[in-house]
Amino acid sequence: MVAQGRLRDAPRPGGGPVTRVAAVDCGTNSIRLLVADADPATGELTDLDRRMTIVRLGQGVDRTGRLAPEALERTFAACREYAEIVKEHGAERLRFVATSASRDAENRDVFVRGVLDILGVEPEVITGDQEAEFSFTGATRELSGRTDLHRPFLVVDIGGGSTEFVVGEDHVRAARSVDVGCVRMTERHLVRDGAVSDPPTAEQIAAMRADIEAALDRAEETVPLREARTLVGLAGSVTTVSAIAQDLPAYDSTAIHHSRVSRARVREITEWLLRSTHAERARVPSMHPGRVDVIGAGALVLLSIMERTGAEEVVVSEHDILDGIAWSVA
Repeated sequence: MVAQGRLRDAPRPGGGPVTRVAAVDCGTNSIRLLVADADPATGELTDLDRRMTIVRLGQGVDRTGRLAPEALERTFAACREYAEIVKEHGAERLRFVATSASRDAENRDVFVRGVLDILGVEPEVITGDQEAEFSFTGATRELSGRTDLHRPFLVVDIGGGSTEFVVGEDHVRAARSVDVGCVRMTERHLVRDGAVSDPPTAEQIAAMRADIEAALDRAEETVPLREARTLVGLAGSVTTVSAIAQDLPAYDSTAIHHSRVSRARVREITEWLLRSTHAERARVPSMHPGRVDVIGAGALVLLSIMERTGAEEVVVSEHDILDGIAWSVA
């Protein structure tokens, strides 16, 4: 639910009233916060604070059907930190959206109660279709005036537990969420004896690829993937591939946002990630420590999508479901 009430409209020099909003996106692998000033009249969303914490909420969910106690505590610790930031900035409205892992878990009521106690709002456990709608809005709102990007857009949000596919021009035409994400694929195919294979075997990679291809078949039942003329990629797997492609000395959102990575480069990076060891991946300066074990699976999802659709490049966006959530309460 959205936090009740509206405290004030904040005047902005030279413009109309803006609303200070906070959005939390809690996924399978990470939890993210955006506090921003939203101006519906101009379509501008001005960041005040944007951050991400790897909490691995979906740890073991695919196998056990339950949220692990240690995963819940990591998530609640991040929520306590975010509550202080929201209070410090004086956000007028807060919306908390929870995605794949909490949809799947039998004990999601424990998660809901914990978030409500800490942040004062109940997390909305949204459907895959709602998740896709938010992702599309967040990724494409600022692309509407671009003449160098052809429509329709295909927005793909590769998360930890699921991937959302959305095709549209100015609005969503078709959307589908499938249960293929970097954490789910890693845990399902690349873990042996409780540890991620280092590196994975050819048989493991082949099984993972077959799983991804089957998911793409399901997505194509609803979404005309091959009709899209511009592929827009969202979330940490895609942005990390872009950072590697650019050989960035550190993760740099400004350099990554709206960068373009060719299919050939994505293939080269994916192949390296899947044959490298944990130690080799960990030495990549732009790699978040929480992505070291799951980035290979995430990159393979991206490559499979590009090969299926024939996309020659992916336009990488740092604006995604989090921005869509913020707009939904502005």
